[in-house]
Amino acid sequence: MASDNQPTNHKLSIPLKTRFTLALISTFSDTAQRPDGSVLRGGFFRFFDFRSPPNPRPFNGVSSSDFSVDPSRDLWFRVFTPHAADGRSLPVVVFFHGGGFVFLRPDSVTYDRVCRRLARKIQAYVISINYRHAPEHRYPAQYDDGFDALKFLDDNHATILPHNADLKKCFLAGDSAGGNIAHNVAVRVCSVGFRAVKLAGIVAIQPFFGGEERTEAEERVVGAPLVSVPRTDWCWRAVLPEGTNRDHVAANVSGPNAVDISGLDFPATMVVVAGFDPLQDWQRRYSEWLKKSGKKAELIEYPNMFHAFYIFPEVPESEKLIMRIKNFVDDRVASLSA
Repeated sequence: MASDNQPTNHKLSIPLKTRFTLALISTFSDTAQRPDGSVLRGGFFRFFDFRSPPNPRPFNGVSSSDFSVDPSRDLWFRVFTPHAADGRSLPVVVFFHGGGFVFLRPDSVTYDRVCRRLARKIQAYVISINYRHAPEHRYPAQYDDGFDALKFLDDNHATILPHNADLKKCFLAGDSAGGNIAHNVAVRVCSVGFRAVKLAGIVAIQPFFGGEERTEAEERVVGAPLVSVPRTDWCWRAVLPEGTNRDHVAANVSGPNAVDISGLDFPATMVVVAGFDPLQDWQRRYSEWLKKSGKKAELIEYPNMFHAFYIFPEVPESEKLIMRIKNFVDDRVASLSA
């Protein structure tokens, strides 16, 4: 286990600008999530999810373009291309955004900026997947979309990516619900295998896992930004198959219904945990379960941080995490090249 900040007294430290943004996001999500399990979309709520178009001209050293996979289900992805000076071979990071399986998209301004930062800082091609939302589309729609987008990339990479994109060094990454999807898609990919895409690692940033049990952190961390037990319970009811509970394998991936991955060529995984995230116990269990399954797992702790802290560039730990991800990718690429 590693930590990028180890204070003597853990204290939640959030810049005023970030606090204001977090309050707006929380108000929006609470209002949009109806008690009957449906979601208010469009109209007034559309203004809370600003969209950013693809930018074919480099901006801050990164250009972007969109590719359609299946218009019938609005399955597409955005490719972020770093314009490296030396033209060397670069890894590929396939990214799944957060939002509780319910909100946001690759062209949401927040995640467009996140992926642009990742592409620039890591020096990797970043592919951000647009998957279907719950509750309109329940499990396994999100995992189907992620797997099918990767299969499309495997079949059509020559017409999508430049020659220096190395799919033999492909990483799956995601935050919150996206971290959950990255894990589950990786299990599918490792079970069937692809021709061009070879998984080199997984970056699970505060992945959204859960279970029927109430953990110590879920009971202790009350009033933290963005995540609360009532909000996560609502999201699980929205995405899981009707008639199931939170011990479903999609939520409790290391629980009683877990898939046995011990025989799979499952890649090394970086798991990011924050001290003011009620989900932290589930994330630690995930890391330990990977190790017990014979897989490499690295747990990175940010004791003073909250859920989704890294999407706010004004938070100092955000840059630290981006560089941690870069180091993880660089180390994995070096080990595979040795």
